[in-house]
Amino acid sequence: MPQPVSQAQAPPPPGLQVQALPQPGAQAAPPPPGRAEIVDWLAGLGERPAGNERIDSMELAWLVHQVEQRYAVELTDDHLDQIHTIDDAVAVLAKALTVHV
Repeated sequence: MPQPVSQAQAPPPPGLQVQALPQPGAQAAPPPPGRAEIVDWLAGLGERPAGNERIDSMELAWLVHQVEQRYAVELTDDHLDQIHTIDDAVAVLAKALTVHV
């Protein structure tokens, strides 16, 4: 015989949006980094030539380290394969971190 569903287990009525409340003491995840923040992180490796949009392998490794430390995520190889320029990094990280949060 099926168990009756309690109010705590019942799904919300159609059309009602349910939003999880933050746990006490929990910090909200920071927003995905923008272009200026990514350029700042890359500057941590040393001076970049003006107008250089490409991200080389050392810069990509540094960027991944920064993102994984700050956001407590692990980026996939698929994400990394899509990052070749600063604009790529902005777009890929926005998508990856929005899905993560």
